[in-house]
Amino acid sequence: MRKPVVSIQSVVSWADYLCRVLLNGRLMMRKETNILYVAYPLLPVSDESCGGAEQMLSTLESEMARRGYRTTVAACAGSLVDGELLCTGPAASETDSFEKRDAQHRRAVLDLLQGEHDSRVDLVHDKSGSFWQSAGQTNLPVLATLHLPRHYYPSDAFEKVPQNLFFNCVSEAQSWHFTDLTNVAGVVRNGIAVSRFPFVMEKEGYLLWMGRVCEEKGPHVAIEVARRTGMPLILAGQVYPFSYHEQYYRREIRPYLGLDDPRVCFLETPDFRTKRKLLSEARAVLIPSLVDETSSLVAMEAMACGTPVIGFRRGAIPEVVIDCETGFVVGDVDEMAEMVWRTGEINPYACRAHVDINYSAERMANEYEALYQKVLSRTQPRQFLRVA
Repeated sequence: MRKPVVSIQSVVSWADYLCRVLLNGRLMMRKETNILYVAYPLLPVSDESCGGAEQMLSTLESEMARRGYRTTVAACAGSLVDGELLCTGPAASETDSFEKRDAQHRRAVLDLLQGEHDSRVDLVHDKSGSFWQSAGQTNLPVLATLHLPRHYYPSDAFEKVPQNLFFNCVSEAQSWHFTDLTNVAGVVRNGIAVSRFPFVMEKEGYLLWMGRVCEEKGPHVAIEVARRTGMPLILAGQVYPFSYHEQYYRREIRPYLGLDDPRVCFLETPDFRTKRKLLSEARAVLIPSLVDETSSLVAMEAMACGTPVIGFRRGAIPEVVIDCETGFVVGDVDEMAEMVWRTGEINPYACRAHVDINYSAERMANEYEALYQKVLSRTQPRQFLRVA
């Protein structure tokens, strides 16, 4: 029996037709999908946010809006989003005002979900770290991204989890601490908009630490590394409005600012342009965290710029940084100081390629799309799931 001859042109035409059908169906689903993102209540969401959860929300919401989803972000005043902003109150102006602002924040979100406009929301993606504890007060599916180590959450927080609440972790290392939960929908590694970070081959002679200025993030350790190596150190970040953060800054950081040996300077809340310049020109970025990091956007951003990262062997750092290829994973301050002298061994192109492949915003958004459908398929089916 003679086999039919199939031309390359016909295969291409059929593949193009199939892609168009799938794409059209996918777009129809997206246009009918409404996602409410719940942000951390104290500080604005933008590309200049200091906190990793806020940065990740900003990146994800922008990508999902670009793909055609209808997005709403519940956040404080001053937030910049691509979709609609549900302003839940002012940014924190007083120290230790979290409980007050969190209650106000939750109330604004629940008013939306329980009010006459609840049909505007199909899925709640909580990135606040706390709203998910109110998930039982709505019938909508709630996906809560766990950004923190397990011991940062109240010990009884996971005892009575409503059926509409699901969790996801941001690294494999973090997920090992939540294996007892039956409603963990998956692991989605964080991502960044890689193209926004300039690749620079030639580096300057300073070390960089960037993040929230608090004891667990270890900026005082970075100062010790700078003192041992004699290299200038730039600390760039923000002191959050908590008294213990402010006390730590006054006690452990401020006394070293302005000293000549080495010169340590602090740039408070740098704008996005300054942040990119610092990351792209640093000799190395130090991540001396004293807790198990669940992820590290700073490491991803640095590597995207071709800048090596030196981090402690804790939590997800060995997942994010490839030891001896995109930086160094070390055990203590002595080893961190030693590895500073070996940063010239790191190929900047390998750093950029690693982030391009593993930590792009596109990859993150693709995985959250799949996770959203997984969560929605386990809850009451809605019309927007019917793909034409």
